[in-house]
Amino acid sequence: MNGTITKRCGCRDDEGRQLNSSCTKLNQRNHGLFSLVQELPLRTDGTRRRFRRSGYKTKTAAQTDIDKLRALLNIADEHDVEGRARLADMLETVGASKDPIPEYDETRRKFATGQSLSQHMTVGEWLELWLDGKKGLRTSGKNRYDTDLRVHLIPRIGHIRLDRLTVAHLDEMFAGIAESNIEINDANILRRTAVDELKLIPWKGLENRRRRKAIKETIAAMPPFRRVTNVATQHHIKATLRAALNVAIARGLIIFNAAAHVELEAHKRPKALVWTEERIAEWLRTGIKPSPVMVWTPEQAGQFLDFLADTGERLYGLFHLITFRGLRRGEACGLRRTDRARAAGTLTVATQLVQDGWEVVENAPKTDSGERVIDLDEYTDQILDDQGARQEAERLAFGEAWVDSGRLFTMPGGAFIHPGWLTDYFERLVEVSGLPPIRLHDLRHVAASLMLAAGVDIKIVSETLGHSESRITRDIYQSVMPKAARDAAEATAAIVPRRTSRSPEPEPTTTEATIDPRIEQVAQLALDHLVAQIIEAAEQDGRSVEELAQMALARVVERPVEGAANQDGHTTATHADAKIIAFRPRRVPA
Repeated sequence: MNGTITKRCGCRDDEGRQLNSSCTKLNQRNHGLFSLVQELPLRTDGTRRRFRRSGYKTKTAAQTDIDKLRALLNIADEHDVEGRARLADMLETVGASKDPIPEYDETRRKFATGQSLSQHMTVGEWLELWLDGKKGLRTSGKNRYDTDLRVHLIPRIGHIRLDRLTVAHLDEMFAGIAESNIEINDANILRRTAVDELKLIPWKGLENRRRRKAIKETIAAMPPFRRVTNVATQHHIKATLRAALNVAIARGLIIFNAAAHVELEAHKRPKALVWTEERIAEWLRTGIKPSPVMVWTPEQAGQFLDFLADTGERLYGLFHLITFRGLRRGEACGLRRTDRARAAGTLTVATQLVQDGWEVVENAPKTDSGERVIDLDEYTDQILDDQGARQEAERLAFGEAWVDSGRLFTMPGGAFIHPGWLTDYFERLVEVSGLPPIRLHDLRHVAASLMLAAGVDIKIVSETLGHSESRITRDIYQSVMPKAARDAAEATAAIVPRRTSRSPEPEPTTTEATIDPRIEQVAQLALDHLVAQIIEAAEQDGRSVEELAQMALARVVERPVEGAANQDGHTTATHADAKIIAFRPRRVPA
């Protein structure tokens, strides 16, 4: 294609006519400006078109741009009529808009991948296109991505051209999020202060009513309570953008992922802590939980389940199942009656109920590993039998009003249990029980801790919980039961030979002094409990107390202490050694 470079100036003659090329000063180096004209491929209707641009101070600069134009036109083979027409359309648009001439490498990449050469996609347009293309997402995952896009990414960087996004843009975005957090915190403090002041004003009295009205008007004018964008959420925003930009790279839209090079404050997952006596005392004194994730000891878990059984809690079976088998909230709510195989003693986790706002949708479990078969012990099977009997009684009582949701655990009328309602209900039960607070999800941590403390293989624990890797289980839960770490510390210290004993020699004591009175007290309580059970069994069975007592004594003599793990009840462990959980196994009345 032909191209020409000309030089013109703005000089005029005495009559006001422009001199153009007849100006005698054009030969001077600094007089006039250069312009270029480059022929472009003909339009589809056969008409001629050109790329024109002026204002060059030197001929060399004009020649450089002509070379760029010709290189761009040569991206398409001379026989590729359609391709050359696309390139000509792009250059015609650039010439008319006076935009910079496109970069060769970028244009070649777009041409090869079939992208538009004349339109530039923004970050916001690409993010929406990317999210629409993710067809395999569960509802909760898609909502999380949508929140990142709608609340943070599109409002802050959506206007930027996708191929012009830089790390500096993202640094500015996260700096803006930090500033917004400060504003939100300040607004929340002001609103909280006003609300607390309103609570302290009495209802009676004209002056008090006026003050209450004025404060209510002030509160109404304030922004509502809002959540800050914490470090964990910021990392999720970055991960969302990085995933979207990776797809853009794969499609040839960009060649650089700016999100991969943004540095954020380190985020650490909160460690689960056990409610020890010292932590409970500090919580009672300050009202502050030592960690967002708290775990009950086996004894505390037993106290809670005994409390539910003593009060006739209709959802006892659900909380028992989460405590010992570690189901997620949505998985427990989503269990169907058909998921239970009574003869095999198993429970299949194949679906879950998930909140979408306050609406509830049914989805597959959180991960592929979440679809699993869980083995049940005989005691848990009995509890689920009682749960089924209770549900059948409720169905008969409700008659035609009964809603057959098909769920294993339901509301009294048969409808499914709302996951959000279950969380609130559990918190109320914990508060009434008098135990230190934990979240409903923390019951899952309790289940993991009990299994690990009882010596269950980490692989089995991971499969029971529905984790994709046993490493996840080990990282999250094993620190809750520190017995293994203490044993390792003792073994390490013992391996170094010492001239003298590491422990002081015990002082000689009498036989009476070696007996801890607390052991005698516990033994007496255990004996009293055993006698009461024998008497109760004799009344129900019809045999004599003496006969049952002799059978119990023979069993104790014949079986070693280590066999306790084979007795009825749930085997678990304290922080020191495995034992039978102190709470009594029993069936819950229907």
